[in-house]
Amino acid sequence: MDVLQLVVSGLANGCVYGLIALGFVLIYKATEAVNFAQGDF
Repeated sequence: MDVLQLVVSGLANGCVYGLIALGFVLIYKATEAVNFAQGDF
């Protein structure tokens, strides 16, 4: 695989994980309750 492709793929995966974590943090800070059922709203 090309190095550039690996770097871009890694950055994309990191951004997705970051957005998921940001969603958990925003829900926790807003409600002060841990909620792992993000899709149930």
